[in-house]
Amino acid sequence: MLRALITAALVLATGAAPEPAKVKPAAVDSSGRVLTSDHRSSPNFDDAAERQLLALANQSRARAGAPPLQLDPGMTRAARAHVDLMVQQQHLSHQLEGEPSLPRRLADATDLHLDHAGENVVLEMTAEGAHEQLMLSPPHRENLLDPGYNVAGFGAIRAGDRLYVVEDFGHSVPAYTAGETEETIVGAVSRLRSAAHLPELEWKLDSALRDAVCSMAREDRLGTRSMHELAQRYSVVRYTNLHPEVLPANATRWITDHRFKSLGVGVCYARTRTFPSGVYWVGLAFY
Repeated sequence: MLRALITAALVLATGAAPEPAKVKPAAVDSSGRVLTSDHRSSPNFDDAAERQLLALANQSRARAGAPPLQLDPGMTRAARAHVDLMVQQQHLSHQLEGEPSLPRRLADATDLHLDHAGENVVLEMTAEGAHEQLMLSPPHRENLLDPGYNVAGFGAIRAGDRLYVVEDFGHSVPAYTAGETEETIVGAVSRLRSAAHLPELEWKLDSALRDAVCSMAREDRLGTRSMHELAQRYSVVRYTNLHPEVLPANATRWITDHRFKSLGVGVCYARTRTFPSGVYWVGLAFY
């Protein structure tokens, strides 16, 4: 029986530029190729197989104590587009010729804020067989049972007697407005000040800081001229994150400095080349 599978996992939108995804090699036949029948399928997606793959995944997750995956329409579109290309090229891969990378594919297909994502690709005879093979492979099993994932999309196409399958997983975090993000950050700063037995900093709205932070998003880098100019006047911390409640470690010494009385916060959410799924660009000014 023909079996082939491949997996990938990566972290998206961290506080620094993400490292390249470590993609494990495919388990294919002895010639290193994925053999298929001569039948060439059109995008005739197997809805029943996709639903079954989700059900099987959630059954396995329940047994492992992991929360169920919620099906996301955008991630399903991404998985289906990728499985269609695999069928056309009769090849298993996470990035076929002329195709965007997994982070870009997910970003283009869904509005979810994803901070972590992964993908399984498998070629088997049935949905049950595909799930069984994935569960027998440690890296694929890890993707399927990862308790950090909460959303998913499945794509399946039958080509002759073979079933091509793509499983995309992600961790979706809440989406905040710029104002809500700023309030969350101020709350985190206040808690850290309180723990250090220091008075609360006065939160001052600063349009110049917000503009400078958005310049980072536009230029897709932290070291912009506008932020550099602000750093000449204030003690400034700049960073990226998808979790407003989490402050960068390098901000602690400024937050707990008793000399500062006021705080300015600037936030700009944007999807960029470095962060295709989006990230909050943040600037903190202490004075």
